[in-house]
Amino acid sequence: MLGRYAEASLSGVTAVNQIQFVYQNILIGISDGLVIIASQYWGARRIEPIKQVAAVAMRTALVFMAILFVVVSVFPVWVVRLFTNDTAIVDEGVKYLRVVRFTYPLFCVTTILLALLRCTEVVKIAFWLSLSTLGINIVINWFLIYGNCGFPAMGVEGAAIATVIARIVEIIILFIFLRNKEHKLNLKIKDFLYIDKEISHDYYKVCTPIIVAQSLWGINNAVQTAILGHLSSSSIAANSMASNLYLIVKTVAIGAASATNVTIGKLIGEGNKEKIRFYAKTLQIIFVLMGVICGLILFALTEPVLALYSFSDESRLLARSFLHILCFVMVGMSYQMPVNAGIIKGGGSTKYCLILDLISIWGIVIPVSFVAAFVLHASPLIVVCCLNMDQIFKCVPAFITVNYGNWCKKLTR
Repeated sequence: MLGRYAEASLSGVTAVNQIQFVYQNILIGISDGLVIIASQYWGARRIEPIKQVAAVAMRTALVFMAILFVVVSVFPVWVVRLFTNDTAIVDEGVKYLRVVRFTYPLFCVTTILLALLRCTEVVKIAFWLSLSTLGINIVINWFLIYGNCGFPAMGVEGAAIATVIARIVEIIILFIFLRNKEHKLNLKIKDFLYIDKEISHDYYKVCTPIIVAQSLWGINNAVQTAILGHLSSSSIAANSMASNLYLIVKTVAIGAASATNVTIGKLIGEGNKEKIRFYAKTLQIIFVLMGVICGLILFALTEPVLALYSFSDESRLLARSFLHILCFVMVGMSYQMPVNAGIIKGGGSTKYCLILDLISIWGIVIPVSFVAAFVLHASPLIVVCCLNMDQIFKCVPAFITVNYGNWCKKLTR
């Protein structure tokens, strides 16, 4: 919708959403630590330790949320300027950020609670929440971005307000569900007030590498946007469009990794090693097929989605080329992400993922991409290839480790 409203508006929101992406990845790291440990307790049918792990995770998430909220509230212009120097884009981004920051505490609580439910194989509520909030967001966006049906045309601010309202509705529905429908954990507020020192030690031992790895992954994506954003305004606009569609299709792999975390963790808690190995081999085949299908879907959606955007010819051409590159990237990513972040990390080998990302992203991808962009002055297409090459070569350590490595670890007391 913002792409049809104004190119600068879309680019400004995309820049701000890099902050959201870093924040989201930190929360994913915190919630993954919860899922990895709690799902093993769930496999052993031990409820009380699950609540204690959740309490540690919730407090950790709230601390990170508070820090981010203060930073974006005090330095909004400085934060947006990290991603682009274009004044028009920065102005639009700041307008969006001043409103959307109020979703951060709501998103924090919802993410941890949904991760906690996922540990106990309660997943339908997450689907219905996503579906309902998506519908709410679309409708309010249509009213407030363009000023339809007598509402004021607010552009990026309207989009931010729609997101805030959707998050409020989301957390209200979730609280109602927890109070009236959830009976496996029977959660109470007091469950989040008590912290067990031994459980806390176990959680941070497992979770710290994940939080660091996820934070670096989020920062990596922000740096990628910044590199493209400092090349040209056409590059950031094209990347805004291409990355939006890519991330939509990418959610299939993210969902697969999340589901695999719970599945593998539960099997470890049950102590069924033969079944774990069988599942690991079968899931790898599924992930490859899933990658091929997602790559084809991304290719098929390229032209229909491009037609929705009011882009310049240069931006449209770049966006098309970016998406064609990402179709191939999707295949590798759909295998390596669920294997590395699902099977191996879900099996308790959390330091492995941190080491892999440190070497591949910060040792190879970012330095090579920076040199390509600012030293060799390569075309945006070459830079995009450099920025995404880790999604291909990380398939090799993923295959070797999951089939021949010792990644299965019991984490419960």
